[in-house]
Amino acid sequence: MLGLTLLVSAAARSQTPQQPVQIEGRLDAIIARTTGFEGGLGVSVPSGIYVRSGLVAGIGVGRHGVEGRTDLITRFSLDPFRQSRWAPYGEAGVSGRYRSKLDGGSRAYLLVVLGVEGPLPFGRTSGIEPAFEVGLGGGVRLAVILRRGINARR
Repeated sequence: MLGLTLLVSAAARSQTPQQPVQIEGRLDAIIARTTGFEGGLGVSVPSGIYVRSGLVAGIGVGRHGVEGRTDLITRFSLDPFRQSRWAPYGEAGVSGRYRSKLDGGSRAYLLVVLGVEGPLPFGRTSGIEPAFEVGLGGGVRLAVILRRGINARR
């Protein structure tokens, strides 16, 4: 019995641990009547096999000074197990954009995004992966993202 317990626990330790939290850094352009450019950080967690939910916060510059935003998002991946090098995904959520009154003031927007997530570095099971997004939410949004890759998952 002791031998079986040791064998099972050794097999469990040899499994590659999954990374439940995914962190990203991003550069965003929000093109509208008052365009803004922002740097941001995001964090997401699994909500199922195909779905991740998260929060993104950004700060940058608009036409009349400093601006910022917070996004609550849900991302649906069409390739959650990395069967392709590049994988499309969709996001939806809500966004709060915080600007000066000259730029339209603070407002909330619905957010819809299409993106593509790239491969991990060649021969690696973890690392930093690129992603690119285009969407709508307070204007047309364009983003370049670097995400921490998840072992055998997106």
